[in-house]
Amino acid sequence: MTTRAPAPRRKPLADAPALMRLRTRQLLLAAALGRERHLGRAAAELGISQPAATRLLQELEETLAARLFERNARGMSPTPAGEVLVRYARQVLNDFGATRRELAALAAGLHGTLRVGSVPSALPPLLAPALAQFKAQHARVAVAIEVDTSDVMLARLGRGEVELMLGRLVEGHHDDEHETVPLLDEPQVAVARAAHPVHAAAAEGALTLRDLARWPWVVQPPGSPQAGRFMAMMREAGAHRRIDVTETASTVATTALLEASDMLTVMPESLAAHYARLGLLRTLPLALPLRVPDIHLVWRRSRAFSAAAAAFRELVLAQAAAARGAAA
Repeated sequence: MTTRAPAPRRKPLADAPALMRLRTRQLLLAAALGRERHLGRAAAELGISQPAATRLLQELEETLAARLFERNARGMSPTPAGEVLVRYARQVLNDFGATRRELAALAAGLHGTLRVGSVPSALPPLLAPALAQFKAQHARVAVAIEVDTSDVMLARLGRGEVELMLGRLVEGHHDDEHETVPLLDEPQVAVARAAHPVHAAAAEGALTLRDLARWPWVVQPPGSPQAGRFMAMMREAGAHRRIDVTETASTVATTALLEASDMLTVMPESLAAHYARLGLLRTLPLALPLRVPDIHLVWRRSRAFSAAAAAFRELVLAQAAAARGAAA
């Protein structure tokens, strides 16, 4: 008869002592202070007294051996260490909220929650068909979609508010933090409402960027991949000084402005084709010397996928492969 050697004992986690002293109320306070920048308002938000909030903050700073907030004339501001903790607290609270939503979904007979972010241009060619297929296969999964520019969506991805996104990496967000798969590369086109007078001008002769510079434009806000490249394109054409620009990241606002005025805008070819099918917009016959990065599927390397997100990722990748095959 042989005897089995006892399994080696695991070493305790290096962070275990600090984690055992860390309290949920302290994380709630850190997140509230990050929002309010005022101890009294943060305490009121949590339903505790200001002295109790002061004690919680002191205990938290002792546990982490770091000064987290500094008092100033208007309230309190986080130190660099405090900024790190506020981000962590927000991530923990977001994760807990997601867990509660998934548990509620399971209790209701569903199968979890899928949270996806996207730039507007990825909606018609990628997100919409992939999501339609996903819902046909997984009707009981609750889906939440956030739509904004890439810089905003990357920030939401970092905070755990979405599990994955369709968009572009921008300055300040690095590949070592994300897994990325290129999905779509398409030209940018200039568009106007179907009854815009520029179409008559286009029928009479070739359009140039200088011709288009006399019309007002809707462009995305600074920081988005499209905005800087658009202005660079206009500068190279010598037309940037005359442009009347309205900035918005909202696709709804953009299309409403185009319908109600003589404004022009630039958008990806597939999105322009979508609005053309609806009879709202028409593409101008002008090849733009404007390139933006490919649309990628992006997710955080440090965060595990839910089952719903993993299934959706595979459908998006399959949709992108089918689209590339159809275009070949």
